[in-house]
Amino acid sequence: MMKLTRFVLSRSGSKSTPMKSRTRWFSTYSPNPNGYGSSSSVLYADYTIFKGKAALSISPILPTFAKTLSGALKVDKKGSILLKFSPAIGERKYDYEKKQCFALSATELGSLISLAPAKSCEFFHDPSMKTSNAGQVRKSLSVSPLSEDGYFFTLTVVNSLLKTNERFTVPVTKAEFTVMQTSFSFMLPYIMGWHQLSSQSSGSNLAKRTDVSLSPNLEWDR
Repeated sequence: MMKLTRFVLSRSGSKSTPMKSRTRWFSTYSPNPNGYGSSSSVLYADYTIFKGKAALSISPILPTFAKTLSGALKVDKKGSILLKFSPAIGERKYDYEKKQCFALSATELGSLISLAPAKSCEFFHDPSMKTSNAGQVRKSLSVSPLSEDGYFFTLTVVNSLLKTNERFTVPVTKAEFTVMQTSFSFMLPYIMGWHQLSSQSSGSNLAKRTDVSLSPNLEWDR
């Protein structure tokens, strides 16, 4: 069973940085030759794991590119793999309005792809790190062994401003984790933007795609 979610979104609300060479935003998305994924389409592609206390949805976020005055294209914002945890409110019912997100970087994906059986890893995110607001919102993602049959994915979110402490735990079977690892390996070059390097027509496709760009609902939206 799979739940679908947002993959390509509008970037109208994003902030621009003062780079004199920047002129316009582009995404890596291009129309599908079979008629699907036209310029006005939004793509949905989640892998969702439904469990008794929470659901875990996983979706890729592509990078955005900036075009310089010289005509060169460079990655402006790297992509990620977004993990979304939603609490259960009944049998096979989940409150997606109260979801919490955790965006995995390329290096963090590498830790999960190479995670050996019976081993664990943990990641910490602080959006205000190295500022006076550091520590106001803290997120930690823990991946720990579930006997020999999989892993526990546990997300803890501590918000000192709202005085909340949320915790989501989703047991992931060995088969589900294998799907995750395989998907992570496949998407890694895409979230880094490297797939465009091997595309003969990537430059022209990006130049034509001035109407679609990415601004995903990343983990710090709430």
